[in-house]
Amino acid sequence: MSNRSNLITSPVQPTAASKLNAALPVSFEDTSIAFSSQSNFKLRKTYWLFALMNQGWLVKVGTFFIKLALKLQLPIKKLIKKTIFEQFCGGESIRDCENTILHLHTAQVGTILDYSIEGEENEKCFDSTVLEILRTIERASESADIPFSVFKVTGLAETELLEAVQRGDKLTDDEQAAFNRVRERVDVLCQRAHDRHVRIFIDAEESWIQDAIDCLAYEMMDRYNHEQCVVYNTYQMYRWEMYDQLVKATELAREKGYFLGAKLVRGAYLEKERIRSHEEEYQDPIQATKEDTDRDFNRAIDFCLSNRDEVSICLGTHNEYSCQYTIAQMKRMAIAPNDPHIYFAQLLGMSDNISYNLANSGYNVAKYVPYGPVEAVMPYLFRRAEENKSIAGQSSREFTLVKSELERRKGCK
Repeated sequence: MSNRSNLITSPVQPTAASKLNAALPVSFEDTSIAFSSQSNFKLRKTYWLFALMNQGWLVKVGTFFIKLALKLQLPIKKLIKKTIFEQFCGGESIRDCENTILHLHTAQVGTILDYSIEGEENEKCFDSTVLEILRTIERASESADIPFSVFKVTGLAETELLEAVQRGDKLTDDEQAAFNRVRERVDVLCQRAHDRHVRIFIDAEESWIQDAIDCLAYEMMDRYNHEQCVVYNTYQMYRWEMYDQLVKATELAREKGYFLGAKLVRGAYLEKERIRSHEEEYQDPIQATKEDTDRDFNRAIDFCLSNRDEVSICLGTHNEYSCQYTIAQMKRMAIAPNDPHIYFAQLLGMSDNISYNLANSGYNVAKYVPYGPVEAVMPYLFRRAEENKSIAGQSSREFTLVKSELERRKGCK
């Protein structure tokens, strides 16, 4: 759950993770903690959902027919709401999310309210999105249960305009005025976050607009991060130059005297990036191998932990090895589990074995909680299904864990 899909990674690097699991106090295999807040009914429902999502062909067919039904305005909203929407979303409004916020709070897991509207590209919708994000900031300011707010710049600006800015095109008067409004929208959100003492993520997006987003992020950091870390930029480590960019961003922050906020993720747009670089004949920005991405992600962890007086990080990942690696490094460096500079984050409805076990051991953890009208968040939900359908991927891991917990409960009767 924003850069909504960037949290998804292969769930574990088995050999290395098993070695770390044996040496560390946090076990991601403890399903009694991971699912302690779920009733048998809810757990069985989750079991059947991930069992279906494990079938790649069924996900494809189901996605096709849901899209068709929505296009034809068939009455399937209730079915969607009771299944995939309920699993991965908090509700249609902030008020609808209150039960989820409370539910997570009981397990010492924070909430990141993620307004998941996509595909809107007009000034009225951009201004409406700003108002909704402001509401999430206000709600976050009321409670420590919501440690971050989040937004995507493409929720506030036309993609074509951001592309033109990144290319360095000479903007027309109308385009310049439009970009000035984009900057004002970003500033309004970051200033409100600063004034309300709420940390805010600026999510990462495609490489052909990311430089323009980075410039806005660093401008906001220089404006609002001098006293404490408020604004966070997002670094997609599946891009081969990203580790160096993180280091340079830290140097820039040090030079200008502000704190750097860094959300570390692996990445969300691999297929789109590779297709576009091939079609337009420029260097592929994506790492050559998954192992290269994993290496740089963990290098980034080391770098940020070593510079935690200047850098605050949130690890947006479902990768068990990276989480265990961070725990090991924190232990080695005598960093307290609840150090305010270090957070872990996963998506609602996924990797509860990571989130709840980390929180149970005293680490700072939050769940991305997407929300919005059912029809409007369907692109997000389709990505959840698509990214989790692989038998070797996340849904297989989720399915196995839920199955283990159901068997454990049956054996306890």
